[in-house]
Amino acid sequence: MTPHLCVLLATHNRGKLAELSSLLADLPIEVISLATALPEKPQVIEDGATFEDNAKLKARAAANETMLVTLAEDAGLEVDALGGRPGVRSARFAGEGATDAENNAALLAALDEIDDDQRSARFRSVLVLIDPWSDASEPVVSEGRCEGAVARQARGTGGFGYDPLFVLSGSDRTMAELDEAEKNRVSHRAKAFAAMRPALVALCEQRVSAAAQIARP
Repeated sequence: MTPHLCVLLATHNRGKLAELSSLLADLPIEVISLATALPEKPQVIEDGATFEDNAKLKARAAANETMLVTLAEDAGLEVDALGGRPGVRSARFAGEGATDAENNAALLAALDEIDDDQRSARFRSVLVLIDPWSDASEPVVSEGRCEGAVARQARGTGGFGYDPLFVLSGSDRTMAELDEAEKNRVSHRAKAFAAMRPALVALCEQRVSAAAQIARP
C-alpha cells in the first residue's frame, strides 16, 4: 500500500507504539516513531488533570517540533474502589520511573482487602490528532473505554501495563491472555482508534487530492 500520509506517534511507550502501529496498518499511512523523529528531545511532563489534557500536551509538543501530523494518546486504569485511581498516574502509580511490575504490585497491595465483587475497573484511552498544517483551531479527540475488574494475581504474557491484572467484563481472561487480533477488537485503545479512524481517512484523502492538484498541468 502506497503511503498517502506520514503520521508521528507521540509516545515513548513501546507497547503503545506497537498497538497503534498495528491499528494503523490497513491505512495508507507511514508511521514515524517519536524516537526516530525527535531522538534527543526529553519526554513531555504529563501534568494534566485528565487523559485528554495529557494527550493534547504530547500531541502539541511533538507537532510543533516536527510539523508532522501527530497522533498522541494518554490512557490508564480507573479502579472504582480506589476512587478512580490510578487514573492519569497509571504509569507512575508506584512512583516516578516505576516499571509495569512495580505498578502492578502497588495496585494489588492497594486492593488487598477489597472483595472480589468490589474490584470493578475500566481502561480509558484518549487519542488526540493534530495536523499542524490545518486551519482548525482544535485537535480531533476520541475516547474509548473497556470495562472489567482487577484480578488477584497476574495472568498472561501479552500486552503491557496492567493488562495481566485486567479481566474483561463478560470474560474470564485478562487482557494479557488475548492475542493481538482479539485485543485490537475489544481494547479501550481499539475503540478510541475506531472513533478516530474517519478523521485519519479524511486526512489521507485530502493529501491525495492536494497531490493531484499540484500534479495537474
